[in-house]
Amino acid sequence: MLLHHSEYLRPLVHYSLHAGLPAVVAWMYSKPTGKSSFIKNYLIVLLTMLIDLDHLLATPVFDPGRCSVGYHPLHTMYAAIGYLLLLIPSRTRMVAVGLLLHLLTDGVDCFLMNC
Repeated sequence: MLLHHSEYLRPLVHYSLHAGLPAVVAWMYSKPTGKSSFIKNYLIVLLTMLIDLDHLLATPVFDPGRCSVGYHPLHTMYAAIGYLLLLIPSRTRMVAVGLLLHLLTDGVDCFLMNC
């Protein structure tokens, strides 16, 4: 049976991207420096998922039919501009990458919601 229905595809893609894509990016950023760098980068990227705490400001807190991008304060275009600015200093780059990956993942989820 093909998973063509968004009811099954969306959560699979969403959570795979939230866990897998950060691992790939952390690995890419840590290749020259090694394993401890990978773990540090992966943890930083995973911790950026804390931006989902802004969901606590919504009623209901979780709505499977709601697109996070543009709805929650830390998922807006203004926030994304701030995240892009965080790419400039090397000390905040991994945080910025994690935040932008999070928005990308949520954007893919919104796209799949409308398919």
